[in-house]
Amino acid sequence: MRTNLTIITPSFDEEDSILKCINKVKIVMKENCPQINYEHIIIDNCSTDKTVEIVLEESKKDERIKLLVNSRNIGASRSMYMALSRACGDWIIPMLPADLQDPAEIIPTMLEKAVDGIEIVYGVRKNRQEKFLIRTLRKVYYRILRKLSNFNLQNDAGEFVLISSRVARSIIDVQHQNPYIRGMIAQTGAKFTSVSYTWNKREHGKSKSSAFALVDVAISGMVSTTYIPARISLFIGFITSGLGVIAGLVYLFLAIFSNQNVTPGIPTIIITMFFLGGIQLFFLGLIGEYVLSIHRQINPEPKTTFINEINF
Repeated sequence: MRTNLTIITPSFDEEDSILKCINKVKIVMKENCPQINYEHIIIDNCSTDKTVEIVLEESKKDERIKLLVNSRNIGASRSMYMALSRACGDWIIPMLPADLQDPAEIIPTMLEKAVDGIEIVYGVRKNRQEKFLIRTLRKVYYRILRKLSNFNLQNDAGEFVLISSRVARSIIDVQHQNPYIRGMIAQTGAKFTSVSYTWNKREHGKSKSSAFALVDVAISGMVSTTYIPARISLFIGFITSGLGVIAGLVYLFLAIFSNQNVTPGIPTIIITMFFLGGIQLFFLGLIGEYVLSIHRQINPEPKTTFINEINF
């Protein structure tokens, strides 16, 4: 039987949430889309709890539940990217989180909107049940990234998005080693629409996305979707160097033609050295991010292997 829909859920130590996620998908699909033949791929990042055992048990009862277990923890983004290559559906949701902060109830609405040439249906998080500071930083980041990118990046949208198999193939063919999936989806330029919803507060367990992980994703998104920061660094560096030359010429002019004694200012020299040194270090770091991105692409790591595959 042809698979109409693939739903991907990355997991790591989600024993408190994963069964609820699986059952919620079953209920939503049965009640709203009984005609849709779907598969639910759980890709696990070497969980240390009973997540794998729970999914394995469910897969024995229902062949639509499929399990991939990575040989090591490679993070949610790379896990989703790997799972995309195993998806059989005509339509694919790259990430339905195990904690259901992105609600499964939105899936039927997404499917309804996938008509008339629409190949991408974004889930847009209009309201977020999280701390004010984090919510504000996310909104600011998305809008800055949208302004800097040269394609139509959807504000407040993540990987909870419905894409066609054609879009998925375009993403997989890139074979990116550090994928920013939401950006890659937008880069395809496919016709899109969106569905708005409230991003729920996590009910069970703790989020595996640390502050460091969020910053890492943000930097990856910036580096992989726009070259504008590098151009800005070049421009600021040019202006700063120009101002330094002008200041030097002014001091030289005063020293030669002024009747006043021009005493070299040690504090000024020290401040200037530290200022320019800081600017250089900052932009060297920025350029380094682009160099690292190139390095990852031309010197890829060996592909992570699955140590277990169920119902494939």
